[in-house]
Amino acid sequence: MTPAKPVPPHSQPQPQPQPQAHAQPRPRNRAVMRRAAVIGALCALVSAWLLLVNVRGALGEERAFRAAVSCDSGDDCLRTATARIDRTERVQGKKTPSYLLYVTEADGTTSSPRIRGDAPEPPTAWAGTPVEVTYWRGQIRYVDFDTTRRYTTADPRGDYKPFAAFGLAIGSFGTGFLWVWYWWARHSQTSRRAAPWQLGVPLVGSLFLTLLAAGAPLATGTFAAALQVLGLGALVILVLCVPAALIASRRQRGDDTIPMAPKALAKEEIFTGRIVGEVPYATKGFLVAGPASLATTPDHTGASFRRPIPRTLTPIRVRPLYWTDPDHLNYGAKALVLECEDGGVPVLLVTSKKTMPWLLSALQTRGT
Repeated sequence: MTPAKPVPPHSQPQPQPQPQAHAQPRPRNRAVMRRAAVIGALCALVSAWLLLVNVRGALGEERAFRAAVSCDSGDDCLRTATARIDRTERVQGKKTPSYLLYVTEADGTTSSPRIRGDAPEPPTAWAGTPVEVTYWRGQIRYVDFDTTRRYTTADPRGDYKPFAAFGLAIGSFGTGFLWVWYWWARHSQTSRRAAPWQLGVPLVGSLFLTLLAAGAPLATGTFAAALQVLGLGALVILVLCVPAALIASRRQRGDDTIPMAPKALAKEEIFTGRIVGEVPYATKGFLVAGPASLATTPDHTGASFRRPIPRTLTPIRVRPLYWTDPDHLNYGAKALVLECEDGGVPVLLVTSKKTMPWLLSALQTRGT
């Protein structure tokens, strides 16, 4: 039986009939759905813990510190004591410089609060200098010199920022995975053609939102301001992503048959390809296309274990990937599908856009 030739460019305005087996609902890739759901749920839980526990606690401590008043004794008020500097000691840090300020108070109490900034040189440069240290809840929060006030690393103001940055960023990052799970579960069945934009556009948007969420708390003075920046940024990202998705969706409407002409072969070509279907020659290895032959082989050199593809295989049309295609996630981003029939059994030949013309040529010339 002579196989039908592939559809040449603009030869037929109407698409060829498809095998009925391809119209069946796509079986969900449950492994991908579960993975996306688990990652998204974990990110949501970690984000909720950081924001509701760590950030909330740090903000509460900051508010209490700002509202504290001076007193002579007590932990919840600001208690100030006079002291003298003994020496300083530089702390070796990776990024932010700091130093230990060794002081002795009037009652003989010694302490070494850690001060942000560069230490004076030499270590005894401030020896004997009188200062005032201010305690709050058992820790020195700042040190008053003659004309300046230096806050210690125990200063609770801004302690929420690292937790907020991580919490908002992880939550935004998890939103992308939750979208993958939601889209796969609810919308992939109604979108037959698999296209990168369907998942790529939301994931790119969530990536930019993650970067914005990580920087907003560090660049603003309050948590409320960080949320406002994040909200405005999310609105801008949404405004950019929605038109992009609509434009990409509109371009995919109509007949999705891909006009492609065969490319004549002067010698055998070996390339990666899949044959999918309920046929004995289905394979995930390599295809060997020649001027008048077509075979499968698991050997990348094509030298052994060749299995000829029967001439009863009839090509129908070239099209893009569908969500209904079995194991379509492993086909590759640049793969195309050649729909075929073999005795009424639907068969898919999958290979890259570059090698598809070789496959069409081999199917065409072996029947002549």
